[in-house]
Amino acid sequence: MCFGYFLRVNISAAIVPMTQPTADQPFYDWDPSTKSLILSSFFWGYVACQMPASLMAKRFGGKLVLGISTCLGSILTILHPLVAAKGDWVLVCILRVMVGFTQGPVYPCIHTLLAKWVPHQERGFLACLVYSGAQFGTALLLAVSGNIFDSGMGWPGIFYITGGVGIIWAVVFIIFGANSPRDTQFISESELKYIECSTGSDNQQINAAVPWKAMFTSACFYGLIAAHCGFTWGFYTLLTEIPTYMANVLHFNVKTNALLSALPYFVMWILCLVVSPIADTLINRNITSVTASRKIFNTIGQWVPMVCLIALGYMTEDQKTTATVLLTVAVGFNAASFCGYLVNHMDLSPNYAGLMMGVTNMASNLLSICTPLVVGAIVVDEESPDEWRIVFFITAGVYLICNGLFLVFGKATVQPWNYVNISSSSTTLPNNTDGLSVADAHT
Repeated sequence: MCFGYFLRVNISAAIVPMTQPTADQPFYDWDPSTKSLILSSFFWGYVACQMPASLMAKRFGGKLVLGISTCLGSILTILHPLVAAKGDWVLVCILRVMVGFTQGPVYPCIHTLLAKWVPHQERGFLACLVYSGAQFGTALLLAVSGNIFDSGMGWPGIFYITGGVGIIWAVVFIIFGANSPRDTQFISESELKYIECSTGSDNQQINAAVPWKAMFTSACFYGLIAAHCGFTWGFYTLLTEIPTYMANVLHFNVKTNALLSALPYFVMWILCLVVSPIADTLINRNITSVTASRKIFNTIGQWVPMVCLIALGYMTEDQKTTATVLLTVAVGFNAASFCGYLVNHMDLSPNYAGLMMGVTNMASNLLSICTPLVVGAIVVDEESPDEWRIVFFITAGVYLICNGLFLVFGKATVQPWNYVNISSSSTTLPNNTDGLSVADAHT
């Protein structure tokens, strides 16, 4: 997750120095709408690959699909400076579409892997631990980007470094990774039995037909789609636009801008590790049901940022500190959503979690294509706080509506269609998994 986000975040950081004249680095005179097109191009490929990647992960396993796609995306990333120098912004957009296509498999593949590897009673913490790599990677890259830009490599260095790291990781993962506990030698027999018994991964049929009709007539699935859409709209609006907002409205220099742009994601990463054990503890001690826990934490993760964004709309250059705090809280508290919608796929259907992630991720990222375009259409003058206020208000409204739908329709119990086309001898966890103990899982 960390290195995968290197490949998608690098352009958000690099777009600022790429369009500012410097003495020894190439720059490009791209207007705000052109920059918005470049930033949104990633999502065209990303969305297009969701369902094919989900089906491939189900058929061939998450390891091979994830490893190969990350390697290809890393190679394409290294080509960014060359493509920008040899062509115009259209070619850069095409390259970003291709990178997006290679990054489409990330969430479906990892959800497929987690469904086989993560015991039910540890799902909140372990899944959040894995997915928090996205925030750590985002924060780390934004934090060091200023130093990279100031080095002899200049802004092209961020593409060379992230691409190189991605290739190394992909090779290591293909060699040592495993689709399931049965596919690795680095595990004891007792741990293997424990994981398989508490996930049901030993009884899933790879080629079983997908119950599409039952899935798409399930109200709780649409509640999950809404929650995923709300999170993604807000997250990517802030991810792609924070560096530009800080540079043009708050007037931070490039190096300071990089560090402060990274701060919210460091906070989000830390909160992921703090919030997820709390969510698991509430469930395992029967303080809340799984459904209640998912709704509570998703609400914290989307409505706290909603309030912060409304307040941020009234900040000016003279209120830099307050604006930075609001941005940090808005992004940081998104972490609670990881114990909400993000693990809900596995709650509803452990057997089809990866496919469900492909569907919800595709739907949510169709909206993400629009976020930079909406910003580009609204923010004509990048130094206008009034125009940025409209952007923040729209994002707050999306948070309000999407989490509201999750509160009404969301559930966190295994759905009957999870067992469609699964052998009757399957020991997949039954419908009453709220508050399941470790001893119950062993039994």
